[in-house]
Amino acid sequence: MTERKRATATDLKRLDAHVIQPEEYEDIPELTDEWFAGATFHIAGKPVPRGRPKSAHPKEHVNMRLDRDVLAYFRAGGPGWQSRINAALRRAAKLDPPAAARKRKRA
Repeated sequence: MTERKRATATDLKRLDAHVIQPEEYEDIPELTDEWFAGATFHIAGKPVPRGRPKSAHPKEHVNMRLDRDVLAYFRAGGPGWQSRINAALRRAAKLDPPAAARKRKRA
């Protein structure tokens, strides 16, 4: 079977021979840090979402009122105070730690 060449209206030899001139670069937008920050990253042609991966067991957002001294106690421990409150509530409710915490303890 003979291979057919696809017809095109573009003179490819002339296009390949063209040397880009400095003034032609003015048409190309500058790729700034802001541009890259807003770009979509792709792996194997598929867009990769930014940020932390979605959890298999997401926490639920709630509003609750706590005594000031209780809140001050947990906040005094620095970042992670909400997780420490969650852990204290799990202990008080006699619930097993979440699977992720059990894996960290074994490692």
